[in-house]
Amino acid sequence: QVQLVESGGGLVQAGDSLRLSCAASGRTFSSYAMGWFRQAPGKERDFVTAINWSGGTTYYADSVKGRFTISRDNAKNTVYLQMNSLKPEDTAVYYCAASAQLEVVVAGRGHWGRGTQVTVSS
Repeated sequence: QVQLVESGGGLVQAGDSLRLSCAASGRTFSSYAMGWFRQAPGKERDFVTAINWSGGTTYYADSVKGRFTISRDNAKNTVYLQMNSLKPEDTAVYYCAASAQLEVVVAGRGHWGRGTQVTVSS
């Protein structure tokens, strides 16, 4: 079992940058694929990005390609989401996800954190 804790959310203006972190417990973090999802008010939880255990494979939703970057530090049991050129439509609760299989993460299954709020004002 892995436990995930997100941090780094906040209120920013359009065009600003923000970096989210997801700290994972457990000794097997380096074997987990990780991902980020987001859920805006009144909407379903949507896939944002995912990364495999080594960091060599990443996937992004079209809406964030070129603006968001996922990375991981296995020595620190942490995955990051660097968000640049933020837009008001990026406003959502951002959730970290983990699974032993990358396709499980991309499908929106696996372990979840409790989320961190990101609000982008226009």
